[in-house]
Amino acid sequence: MGGRSPFGLPYGSLRGRVVTAAPSNCPDAQRQRKPQESGEAAGDHGRGGSGCSPSPGLGRQTPGPHRAEGGSRDYAKERYGVSSMIQSQEKPDRVLVRVSDLTVHRADEVVWVRARVHTSRAKGKQCFLVLRQQQFNVQALVAVGDHASKQMVKFAANINKESIVDIEGVVRKVNQKIGSCTQQDVELHVQKIYVISLAEPRLPLQLDDAVRPEVEEEEGRATVNQDTRLDNRVIDLRTSTSQAVFRLQSGICQLFRETLINKGFVEIQTPKIISAASEGGANVFTVSYFKNNAYLAQSPQLYKQMCICADFEKVFCIGPVFRAEDSNTHRHLTEFVGLDIEMAFNYHYHEVVEEIADTLVQIFKGLQERFQTEIRTVNKQFPCEPFKFLEPTLRLEYCEALAMLREAGIEMGDEEDLSTPNEKLLGRLVKEKYDTDFYILDKYPLAVRPFYTMPDPRNPKQSNSYDMFMRGEEILSGAQRIHDPQLLTERALHHGIDLEKIKAYIDSFRFGAPPHAGGGIGLERVTMLFLGLHNVRQTSMFPRDPKRLTP
Repeated sequence: MGGRSPFGLPYGSLRGRVVTAAPSNCPDAQRQRKPQESGEAAGDHGRGGSGCSPSPGLGRQTPGPHRAEGGSRDYAKERYGVSSMIQSQEKPDRVLVRVSDLTVHRADEVVWVRARVHTSRAKGKQCFLVLRQQQFNVQALVAVGDHASKQMVKFAANINKESIVDIEGVVRKVNQKIGSCTQQDVELHVQKIYVISLAEPRLPLQLDDAVRPEVEEEEGRATVNQDTRLDNRVIDLRTSTSQAVFRLQSGICQLFRETLINKGFVEIQTPKIISAASEGGANVFTVSYFKNNAYLAQSPQLYKQMCICADFEKVFCIGPVFRAEDSNTHRHLTEFVGLDIEMAFNYHYHEVVEEIADTLVQIFKGLQERFQTEIRTVNKQFPCEPFKFLEPTLRLEYCEALAMLREAGIEMGDEEDLSTPNEKLLGRLVKEKYDTDFYILDKYPLAVRPFYTMPDPRNPKQSNSYDMFMRGEEILSGAQRIHDPQLLTERALHHGIDLEKIKAYIDSFRFGAPPHAGGGIGLERVTMLFLGLHNVRQTSMFPRDPKRLTP
């Protein structure tokens, strides 16, 4: 079948080893190419990748001799191929440069880059690639010249999309910006290209379809539905939008932790397998626990409060929360990440309310300062007005909210809870009147709050409880907790709760408990609403709801 490599394998074979010892400081070849059109990139000529007829994929190449036209040998044969599997067999003296660092400041440098092949397009004696690394991408050019043969160009054009490649190339400044890449001022002139991990030729979804802006969806262009995304989450998470969403979400956790530690809080870890329902309700998951039943925690509240009784004074935790609610809405999950706070106060629970509100404001500020790149990336696909908030945070009492809703034509009783549509309407009314997307609603009716909520001493129909809202949707529910065991017992009986099931909870307050309050924040909801997204599944990495248990 023709020539063989020095390792005894046919040239072009996927299993062939690759010689990568050529020096990395070789001079750049002066290539003849047509002037680049403004905004041209490898992916601009259709989803299929290559501009020529569809290739069966690199994995189906027919092995053959490395010979160019006229019978000459392939002079670039050691500059491309499929690398042997990396099994930690060596430690090459090579620095891989991040795609995000490929800027004009590196112009004319020879660099090594590892990235995915996002798209490819063959054009005569050259091939354009878009190389993607997380949320950043850059255009690369393989052109026939001193370093690249026709066979090398063909090899590059036939690499399956999403394959991982190592590339040595020269960073070149371009005359016209490459509008479809994040690195718009440079491109990479390829001198060597090796496939590190080959993707299968058929992808379950096209990444370009998965990041198509909403306005283009309305024009009838191909899109990817939510179930397809979630069924193939590993691919969907590679999109620039998903990368940005979850990097920003990581920032929320980091800012939450930083802010509270600076305020003197102690981070705690609480059990998620418990002996009784956290909040005395029925919406719990039951699990087998040796010869008994146990439950997945609906909240870390009992343990937060126990830590307050143990004189930690200010505590927080970040961890999973489980809710066995058969709710198939845009904002409910059966498992989500809770950002929980509990704090002892001196004389008034508003001390805690103000601390929590300031913590959220510091998070919003930090996101706007540190994550502008991620916010802009998400906004390309999901346009949204910037999130607005006030300092100090707007705080309304429940009766004021009722008055605003009634003025807008909504009929509600004084002790009636807010429905989801009324929450959203109230959010719009608050935005119109106060120009803020974030506010606190205080003094909820006692009848709609859990048994452990402290009643308002001045109005027996109200409670010392509060919710916090972003863009008209609740992201935190909290209250002053009853810290007196006798009053707690009375309220539990009033709610018809079996005292035996919450005995451990009540007993934790029998040995002296300071007045305290707290609340729980849903991480996925905060991420969704800050970015103005439409479904909490977009901000849950591997969402769990009544209909989804995989992947």
